Amino acid sequence: MWKDWIRPFVRPLPQWSTVAVAPPQQVVNATLHWDGQSADVTTDHTVASLVPLVIATSLDAGQHPVLEYRDSATGKLLGVLRLTQTASVAAAETSITLYRVATGEQRCLGWPLRPWNAWLQNRLMLKNRSPQHFAPEPAAVQQLMIAYLCPRPVILVSIDTPGHRNIFPMDLIGPLQRSGLFSLALRSNNVSVPIMREVRQVALSSIPATMKAVVYKLAEYHKHPLQDWNALPFPARPSRQFGIPAAAAALRIQELAIVHSEEVGSHTLFLGRIVSDENLTEGTQLHHTAGFHQAYRRRRGTPFAEM
Repeated sequence: MWKDWIRPFVRPLPQWSTVAVAPPQQVVNATLHWDGQSADVTTDHTVASLVPLVIATSLDAGQHPVLEYRDSATGKLLGVLRLTQTASVAAAETSITLYRVATGEQRCLGWPLRPWNAWLQNRLMLKNRSPQHFAPEPAAVQQLMIAYLCPRPVILVSIDTPGHRNIFPMDLIGPLQRSGLFSLALRSNNVSVPIMREVRQVALSSIPATMKAVVYKLAEYHKHPLQDWNALPFPARPSRQFGIPAAAAALRIQELAIVHSEEVGSHTLFLGRIVSDENLTEGTQLHHTAGFHQAYRRRRGTPFAEM
């Protein structure tokens, strides 16, 4: 028993937890506050870039809004991101506002464990950092973990053209509800970025939590395209309108018509409209959340099922 108590003080919590959540997630609410106003943005904000860390939303909330994450069951404040407006993106007769994350603080852990765990995590990140590889600063990773207090679903993105086919996992995705747009933020060095900007059609497979191991293996296709759809470790089926191969075991298959794309920091932000939506079966979807969020829920006796 004493080992369970002392472990968090000598070893950092995992940065991320891979969990099973029934979509759409309703365990955490996100609210944007500015100039005496507030708005629910649970389904209207997403990460647009990692370096710098940028949040996109359909709302123009002024120059310096505050984004709060609260436990939907208890109302407890779990984390805060303080934002600074940087730009707006005009797309499909609407606009998206981009905010750089200035500071952030999570409230899932109490004092003194909160700063101590951050120090342990930051030290480990710096120790394992390779100068040859892309990596945000530790402070930005801490802020990103706050953005993941709303568990982020994992999908497979599929592209199919005569000269290029590919499929890879993503979680920097989500609806920007007020605009009617859906966003994908893909690292700009992904091999399929130029093709997606050209053909403007992709299929999105919402992945059951049980497919975690298979899905993670597909991360290699961020670097090189798939050679043959028959090489996939699971059956595929054509999407309804575009005929793009998607995961046959998906909970849901959506087709996205891309209407705009532009580079935002380290990533290319794709904005599109859902043109077809097939709900195939019910079940829990693969999600990512912050490790300190899972620790908070575990203390309350309501942990997510970990995969």
